[in-house]
Amino acid sequence: MDNDSPLVVESSVEEAWAAVPHPVVVVDDCGIVTAMSSAAASVLPDAVVGAPLAGHAPSWFVDLCSRQSGQVPRSLEDREFDAQPTVLPGGHIAWWLIGDPHRSLQRAEAALHRERTHAAFLDEASAVLTVSLNVERCMAATARMAARHLADAAVVVGPLSAGVLPVFCTGQDGEVEQRHVEADPAAVSGLGEALRGFPPVPSRWIDPATIPAWMVPQNFQGPVGSIVITPLPGHGIPAGALVLLRRTTHAAFSEGEELLARLFAARAGTALSAARLYAEQSDITHTLMRDLLPPQLHRMHGFELAGRYRASEDHHLIGGDFYDVHPAATPEAETLVVLGDVCGKGLQAAVLTGKIRNTLQALAPLAEHHEGVLKLLNSALLSPDNSRFATMVLASISHVDGQLRLRLTCAGHPAPLIARSDGTVETADTRGMLVGALPTFRARSFETTLAPGETCLLYTDGITEARGGPLGTDLYGEERLAAAFAECAGMPAEAVVERIMMLTSQWVDRLPHDDIAAVAITAPRRNHLSAVDGHTAGRYTA
Repeated sequence: MDNDSPLVVESSVEEAWAAVPHPVVVVDDCGIVTAMSSAAASVLPDAVVGAPLAGHAPSWFVDLCSRQSGQVPRSLEDREFDAQPTVLPGGHIAWWLIGDPHRSLQRAEAALHRERTHAAFLDEASAVLTVSLNVERCMAATARMAARHLADAAVVVGPLSAGVLPVFCTGQDGEVEQRHVEADPAAVSGLGEALRGFPPVPSRWIDPATIPAWMVPQNFQGPVGSIVITPLPGHGIPAGALVLLRRTTHAAFSEGEELLARLFAARAGTALSAARLYAEQSDITHTLMRDLLPPQLHRMHGFELAGRYRASEDHHLIGGDFYDVHPAATPEAETLVVLGDVCGKGLQAAVLTGKIRNTLQALAPLAEHHEGVLKLLNSALLSPDNSRFATMVLASISHVDGQLRLRLTCAGHPAPLIARSDGTVETADTRGMLVGALPTFRARSFETTLAPGETCLLYTDGITEARGGPLGTDLYGEERLAAAFAECAGMPAEAVVERIMMLTSQWVDRLPHDDIAAVAITAPRRNHLSAVDGHTAGRYTA
């Protein structure tokens, strides 16, 4: 083929234009691209030589080529160019896309500043929203931050509960309004979907005129011009919805602003979900602990009861020591008081404590026979490895012939102390085997009476085995406890346990210690006294 043929010439021309180091597009009078540089291909990736420019380039550039005139700078692929035409022989036009380095630098700096601002805002949101595990405070903080950074006003709508929507809304002044609205979220375009966790509806699809009054803060100035509704994603289930409002005097939300709102909503949803999970776990824990915590003891049937408990760790509320009371229906019947110490500490010990207390609740009607009750409890606690055992003492209190009778039975537990009216301290002569350790069980009970002003002290070995003192290594011991208890003679039950617990706490100071528990049973003083069995006793009336 002749080198001067039209095809060869045309091919050479295209190659020449392709080698131009600047973005340039050659268009004929029919709008067909006849040549373009490699640099132009990176700017207009859809433009193809031999194809119409229309449909493969921004509409403003197509219109510009059809008018065959220059144009103010326009954006192509996030870059700014001046489009300058050069008329070629044959009527073709070469459009030179001349970039402005200064303008491009300004755009890059502005974009960098914007991204840094957004990143700082999202970091602040993560820090602020994760501080509180309170659901309402977290919802209020979400609305306040969104109004300050994203819109003229913000509304946080919680999940529907019993037909009521929890709503927190605020303007840019930061004053948060809390509302409880009986409304169907499906009646608001995009809200029902957001509360179910579906992707957000584009803001341009939502008519601001349809927004109900309960979604607009009272201090919002002017009609709503544009709105964004986006879900607050949580752990498995949606945590709510975020609604952004903008006045008619402001521009509508851009795609970038909607994206930023979704990024913020993701952080807010995570924080709200964590707060709700914490609240649910707290409710569950409170419900379970209600039956594990020691009961409040008080005066009943003509005698005083008082108890105190301190866990081995100050931040724990429950542990291995426990006490309980099963009141009698009448003063003549026996009221059963139980104090015990299970193996271990903390939550695992508390679980066993709960099992023992529930079992004793069922066995309380059989408390006339302490050894029989303890045998049944022993069978219930037996395990293959014999690791679930406990020590305890049972005390049955009743009025017999005008006297306060006390029956005590220990099961591997320190024997109770009795402070008499003359200042002496006796140790109850009762002992028994551990409960839950062996298949067989034996115990020996002890009976006595309490005269007015006399007290029986039930305690756990956390008191006598507490290490402390000047060197922090000495045991508090039985002798020191008996001496302290003797000083409590004649004191009310409440004062007795307060005194014993205070002395023990002072002894251990801040050193590690076991669980500590004590219960005092006191016969109140009376005016008319008589001698009974060598001890001062009172005539009691029910």
